[in-house]
Amino acid sequence: MNPHEHNQNSPNSHEGTELEVKVFDGELVTGQHEPDQVVARARVAGWSRVPIECTARIIGRVRESDRYARVRSVLGYRLRKAPVDVARLVWFLLRGHGRWIRKAWTWVTHADLRADARAARLSGDPEARREAQETIRADARARWAKLGIVLRRTVISTAAGVTLLVVLALLNKIVDRADMPAWLATIYDIRDILGTVLATMARYLVILGPIGWAVAAIWEGRDRTPGAGWLTQPDRDDADSWVDERMISRALAHLGVAPLNAFFKNGGELVYLTPPRMDGDGTFARVRLPLGATADMVADRRSTLAANLGRASLETWPTKADEDGVLDLWIADKGKLGGGAGDWPLLWDGAVDVFEGVPFGLTQRGLIINAPLLESNYLIGGRPGQGKTSAMRTLLLGACLDPTVELRVFVMGESPDFAPLAPRLSQYRMGMDDQVAADAVTALAALLDEMERRGQTLSAQPGQPPKVSRKLADRKSLGLHPLILAIDECHELFQHRKYGKQAEELAVRLIKRGRKYGIILILATQSPTKDSIPKEVTRNVSCGVAFAVSDHIANDGLLGAGRYRAGIRATELRMKADRGTCVAVGVTDAPWELVRTFYVPFEDGTDLVTPVVARALGLITEAGRELITAPEAHEDETARVDHLADIAHVLDGEAQVRTQVVLSRLSAHNPDEYESWTARDLRAALLEHGQRPRKLHGGQMHVVATDVTRALADRAHHTETNTQPDRAKGGEEAGESPGKRGVFPATSPHHPPQTDQAKQPAGRRGSTNRGTPETPQKWGSTPPPGASLPAENNDRLGGADGP
Repeated sequence: MNPHEHNQNSPNSHEGTELEVKVFDGELVTGQHEPDQVVARARVAGWSRVPIECTARIIGRVRESDRYARVRSVLGYRLRKAPVDVARLVWFLLRGHGRWIRKAWTWVTHADLRADARAARLSGDPEARREAQETIRADARARWAKLGIVLRRTVISTAAGVTLLVVLALLNKIVDRADMPAWLATIYDIRDILGTVLATMARYLVILGPIGWAVAAIWEGRDRTPGAGWLTQPDRDDADSWVDERMISRALAHLGVAPLNAFFKNGGELVYLTPPRMDGDGTFARVRLPLGATADMVADRRSTLAANLGRASLETWPTKADEDGVLDLWIADKGKLGGGAGDWPLLWDGAVDVFEGVPFGLTQRGLIINAPLLESNYLIGGRPGQGKTSAMRTLLLGACLDPTVELRVFVMGESPDFAPLAPRLSQYRMGMDDQVAADAVTALAALLDEMERRGQTLSAQPGQPPKVSRKLADRKSLGLHPLILAIDECHELFQHRKYGKQAEELAVRLIKRGRKYGIILILATQSPTKDSIPKEVTRNVSCGVAFAVSDHIANDGLLGAGRYRAGIRATELRMKADRGTCVAVGVTDAPWELVRTFYVPFEDGTDLVTPVVARALGLITEAGRELITAPEAHEDETARVDHLADIAHVLDGEAQVRTQVVLSRLSAHNPDEYESWTARDLRAALLEHGQRPRKLHGGQMHVVATDVTRALADRAHHTETNTQPDRAKGGEEAGESPGKRGVFPATSPHHPPQTDQAKQPAGRRGSTNRGTPETPQKWGSTPPPGASLPAENNDRLGGADGP
């Protein structure tokens, strides 16, 4: 069909009309600006592609990241487990309603109180039964009274509200809203707004109410898993360390304790006084155990409990709380206790106030412990090489940084562990001989005298303060500064055959009474047994520190009686693996602490102790104080015992006397000195002067009078040749401070000791000077004629006990 035909057939067409050709006027536009427009459009297109490319790059990186892969795997895993999850949610919903019904029934029927009455009836205790029944009746009356009050208040409030609404509705019918006063119109506006809000809330509650009810029921009926564990990532980093109520209950249910087995078999649920919560580097919970079960029963099966929780014994600490039936359980995160404590906070800078404590280590919670020193006494022990000496040195090193503290150290053995502290110490003695033990006893006695003096000084102060304070310690004129006496290897002192009993009595008196006078005693031992450490010492020290020990006897010897039964056990610490880790009591308010102690290196090639000591000396200078020097222990000349002269006396003119007879005569002559002597002591006394007992008359040992006479003559000869000027020259010109003991001359190589001479241990006297005297040597034989020996030392070699 052509256009003409179309127009003719169209109802609107007019016959005889032709198509008009329209002509449009215009001009051609040149393309001189086309390149600029193309460049602009290209530039806009380029900028528009930048966000797209950046977004694509970000999406690509997200898809390639590990977190996206984990999220995708978790979502895929949950989608596969969706049917199981839905079934579990339905089960939680039903179980939640069941638990609500049970709780409601227990509340309505007083089931918990009736259980007490039933237990009292079964135990045959009529008084307890009457009390339980009276409690039930009182509780019922209280409930009805509360219900009556609630109903009464509800009825009154409802009646008042309905009356007000009715009055407003009637008034609205009578009076037009426009004619009402402003305050009355405001009341109607408030009523309308509240009505609208309530109507809206009602519509939403119809939908949200059942959902909230279902969620609450599911939450009530859930398993006690951490945060609905079936919804968490299966590969979370802390999955091995997560501990919750369900895990603890299951671990206790399989512990093998009869009361717990019966409790869980009957469907019982434990009461958690403190639900499991993060506590430092672990989890803490406090559990009320069922009837018949005690915390000690759980502590006795610590290894089984640790296995049930997937932990090592060192990481599981069940202990008794304030009540025997309440269990405190602390469980370490896996691997957290394996690291050290790090650098000592005061290693490079800082000072100490001993009234505030000394940084000692990190608790199991990862917190720094400021170990108390004032009003405290310490007993530190453990197997050799586990860190007890280092811990003791850390305490003393911290005390050095308080310029008011006086320190005295006795080492009952040949150990250089405390030698770097010597310039800061007012008294330092080291050695295994009897003289070191005697000096330690003298120091303990001197502290008791100092304690009496301080008591008189305190009573003379205004207000009669009951103990030493920081303010009093800062007053130099009073002499109430903190005073610390440390004894390493104290078992050697307490077991000493001559001075042990006296040392025990003095130490116990000092521990009991010295704390409020600013006098502190720190003891360290590697032999914490009932024979080596007096019971009174263990009972009265306030701070016990136990590194790895072998048995419960050593554990309670350091930490106190009953600690092992209570679950506070250093026996679980492993040799070498747990070096530097200890169990401590009394260092904080907690019943116990698992402490990773700080270590200040002092070993081959590394000495970080000496710089701290130098800084401590600088603090003393800055404070305008002087280093306090303890007086040297000098025995009264009249009280000295001349062993050689006594032996000559008891020979009574006889040429040879059997050693047993000499010992009995010596004991009768001076019981206090010779009652504990044996043949070995007699032999050692003679060997000091180059003589010894002889075998005579069939192999029996005798003391020969001519040998004793010769020894007395030799001693008298050497006493005459050593004059007073020589002694002064040997002391002052040798660099020794006036009044200090000099160094013994070395034994002449031309006179070696006899082959059967017993080796004599050597002691060492410390000094506050940097040039510490060398260890005195015992003469093995008569010294050469040319040797220069001070008269004081000659007396010592002549048989006296020494100063």
